[in-house]
Amino acid sequence: MSVIENFKQISKIPHCSHDTAQLREFLREFCIDAGASVNVDEWGNIHAIKGSAKICLQSHYDMVCIGQAPEICMYEKDGFLMAKNSSLGADNGIGVAMMMDALKNYENIECLFTNDEEVGLIGANNFNSKLVSKYLLNLDSESDDEVIIGCAAGMDICVNFSNKTQKTSPKNAFLVEILDLVGGHSGVQIHQNLPNAIKILAKFLAQNNCEIVKIWGGERSNSIPANARAVVLCEKELKSSDFKITNLGIKDEFLKDSDKILSFINSFHQGIRKYDTSLNIVLDSINLSLINSDEDEIRAIMFARSMSDEGLDEICFEIQSLARALSCKIDFSDRSFAWKPEISEFAKSVCDELRAYNPDAKITAVHAGLECGVLKNCGENMQVCSIGPNIYAPHSVSEKVEIKSVHMIAGVVDKIVKKYQ
Repeated sequence: MSVIENFKQISKIPHCSHDTAQLREFLREFCIDAGASVNVDEWGNIHAIKGSAKICLQSHYDMVCIGQAPEICMYEKDGFLMAKNSSLGADNGIGVAMMMDALKNYENIECLFTNDEEVGLIGANNFNSKLVSKYLLNLDSESDDEVIIGCAAGMDICVNFSNKTQKTSPKNAFLVEILDLVGGHSGVQIHQNLPNAIKILAKFLAQNNCEIVKIWGGERSNSIPANARAVVLCEKELKSSDFKITNLGIKDEFLKDSDKILSFINSFHQGIRKYDTSLNIVLDSINLSLINSDEDEIRAIMFARSMSDEGLDEICFEIQSLARALSCKIDFSDRSFAWKPEISEFAKSVCDELRAYNPDAKITAVHAGLECGVLKNCGENMQVCSIGPNIYAPHSVSEKVEIKSVHMIAGVVDKIVKKYQ
């Protein structure tokens, strides 16, 4: 079975983050049938070893489910695989499919399928076994002309507002919705200035002197929001061709922190904070990912990234200062640390194989989190890098993967694994 066929097979099995049990069991059985010894830890990581392994392949098997996912209606168009009205799951299902192929074809190989990467690198951060191989090749990159040797640090930042309400004079209530924007990956696409649905909604509400009753938006902490909604009060009739607006009648109660919420969102600077023109890479960025309410509070969640731990600290300080100015609580969680770029002999060897297909291939770093930046410490003096096929608009309904590129990277992986038999 080819890599593409493997991918199509696993795409039929639900594997959204936090709901991966079915694919976990499928992969465990696949590894056993391929002749590997297999261990599945309490975090859902699947560690498989065959023979005397010298190289470990690694991918995560959860996916960001947007739109109709986990139901994926896959189709091919203009040389790409896409999904109808949902994310595709090529991030990182294609890597998983390549590992399945390698497990079937080689006698000496180690594979680590990690769980819940898309929600804070949970599997990788909690993996506490030793990797036996000297070389680790991660298959979660998204550009076929790059060998990645470094990645950004990341952190979730949550600013909390009160959900207590207060009475007002009766006013018109409206449901205001902005839906189905392009969305995208908050790391590798942050430089593209993609529209943020939460920001666009908040600006419209503030410009029309609206008072918030309820507000929610975004899809995942590491995605640029494609959808946002709010129930609001307004003295005038709200109209706009850019929004779906529904009149809900008369109401007389709104959030006491309505002004604070709108002030925070509208003063928050979305996107790139620092850029290195010599390396042509984003250094620091932040994305307003989610806003939702629970029983106790309204929570605005941001995801900050930096190519250095110092840069991440600086972003956190700035957001903390803004929260303090508005007398809001702030929490930090799920911090990952920067993987400092280091060109190893292994990275050079992988790049040489890649250049046989693409002479422009280069060694570089990426403004996103990669698990190998964590897992490199799980072995003795491991040499680590990451490659992958061309994947566009991950974490969105526009996600697509180039078929020719998948075959190319699969060929590179095959040659690298063969070299370490």
